[in-house]
Amino acid sequence: MSELYRLLHAEKANYPITLLCQVLKVARSSYYAWRGGEAARRARQAADDALAREITVVHIASRHTYGVPRIHAELRRLGRRVNRKRVARVMRERDIRGVTRRKRRSLTRPDVKAKPAPDLIGRDFHAERPRPKLVGDTTYLPTAEGWLYLACWLDLATRKVVGYAMADHHHAELVVDALDMARGRGALEPGCVVHSDRGSEYTSAQFRDNIGKFGLRQSCGRTGSCFDNPAAESFWALLKEEIGTRTWPDRATARAEVFSFIETFYNRRRLRRHNTFGYLTPAETRQRHQHALAA
Repeated sequence: MSELYRLLHAEKANYPITLLCQVLKVARSSYYAWRGGEAARRARQAADDALAREITVVHIASRHTYGVPRIHAELRRLGRRVNRKRVARVMRERDIRGVTRRKRRSLTRPDVKAKPAPDLIGRDFHAERPRPKLVGDTTYLPTAEGWLYLACWLDLATRKVVGYAMADHHHAELVVDALDMARGRGALEPGCVVHSDRGSEYTSAQFRDNIGKFGLRQSCGRTGSCFDNPAAESFWALLKEEIGTRTWPDRATARAEVFSFIETFYNRRRLRRHNTFGYLTPAETRQRHQHALAA
């Protein structure tokens, strides 16, 4: 109908309004109502264009990963009060999309001779405060020099990556080095549960010796079950969305990309839904926990 009104408006200088309305079968009152709302429509379009520019800035800052929920949350954090449905419409009209997670292949290779530790988590991946529960896993990235293996430990209360290590192998030293980083950053406490799958790195004597030395408690989920370690699986899925879609020229380049992702984006800027605090970064979630404990 808007096209008819625009045609009528364009031809009114050449023909009488009454004739045009009769030919186009349009009520004159409807045309005048449309013309009276033209200024409002232009204002709405200008407002949508301004919002689209803000959305684009947030989308680029998220490395083109945020969808509607996180774009909306980030705009609210920046003081922009806007309806979520409007954000969805503007993104849809301009084809601004978040990334879609892809399934990854498991790296878990259990040692059939090793006796795994009991599952102390029991699929309860909630922690009231930082440090009593960590989850860990290992993945790999393709480079022209061969695989780059990455081990991480995440705090369940904040989902912050508190320790990580990279190497050209996935032996026990890799997960031990990542745990050493977590300890150096103060992310461990006596009795802390460190949960992983039953891969040979985690059931090795070297890893278990470190668990005992630090006074920690080891926990192992089942092999090949993503439901026994969903926090780590979710982090790998996000990382692969961001940086795991190409082959790097060498391991040094891949290392730099991983470091940048974890330290400058994921831990400090990546928004995640927290049951208590809403959309916060892992670093902000940790600060909220610390303030709550102090209070």
